[in-house]
Amino acid sequence: MQTTLAPGETSKAADGPAPGISDRSRSERKLGWMLAGPAFAVMLLVTAYPIAQAIYDSLFDFRLTDPENRSFAGLGNYAVILSDTLWWRSLGVTLLITFITVAVELVLGFALALVMSKALAAVRPLVRAAILIPYAVITVVSAFAWQFAFDIDSGFVNSWFAWLPGISGDTDWFGGFGSSLLVVCLAEIWKTTPFISLLLLAGLAQVPEVLQEAAKVDGATRWQRLWRVTIPNMKAAIMVALLFRTLDAFRIFDSIFIMTGGANNTESVSFLAYRQTIARLEIGLGSAVSVLLFLAVVLIAFIFIKGFKVDLAQARGE
Repeated sequence: MQTTLAPGETSKAADGPAPGISDRSRSERKLGWMLAGPAFAVMLLVTAYPIAQAIYDSLFDFRLTDPENRSFAGLGNYAVILSDTLWWRSLGVTLLITFITVAVELVLGFALALVMSKALAAVRPLVRAAILIPYAVITVVSAFAWQFAFDIDSGFVNSWFAWLPGISGDTDWFGGFGSSLLVVCLAEIWKTTPFISLLLLAGLAQVPEVLQEAAKVDGATRWQRLWRVTIPNMKAAIMVALLFRTLDAFRIFDSIFIMTGGANNTESVSFLAYRQTIARLEIGLGSAVSVLLFLAVVLIAFIFIKGFKVDLAQARGE
């Protein structure tokens, strides 16, 4: 029996089910919030209070040695920081270290992820464990090791690589800006490349094998499959890896504190905040630097998320 529709009336069966969240998804989200809610509230409280305290302290001009002599400065501390060449130099050093380390780590991490994904099943656990060893080393221990290796007196780098142009037994790696920054970047790359490779390895596992096989059938070369099949399907994993590592690199402190101590203009933004707050006990100025660092991290996260335009929910298959 055929049903006649009135003018302007549409068939719901033809349009399909109305878009929206299913009851199962809604119940799963509710359960997830119930389980993670208490921990999320505690983490929010732990992180929100220091941020709010730093913002409050940045509005006052006072030293820790004289807490009673406290005067309201408003945005004066921010004006002092932003008008000082030391801030812009530290910001430039931080951006330079971030760009170099993240770019190199992305390339090396992707190569290591390919090696781990293609390794034989028998040796795959050993390969992954060997690659992840540097990431398991504490950053402070890693920095001391690299400082020892490149030290002009006790280091072994000069004697091992004296055959290379520009390197001799009396090469002082920590005597200049470029060489000091090179050692810092090498230490960061060695330490955190396994982190990038681990995230990219998870992204490689999400690439459908059927797409690779179809590309082979169509005659695509290895490089064409890499650029047109593998990387586009890893966009979410690449964004997460770059975002996490960029935010971590932008807050670099340990390696610079141990290896150079901020000498030779190698001071980062985090080191500048430490020097103002701890070394000089300028709580107002140090808090202002910390707030500016926090705002820069938020801006970087916003640029990455908007720039990659990745729907993480869709990438998870929701």
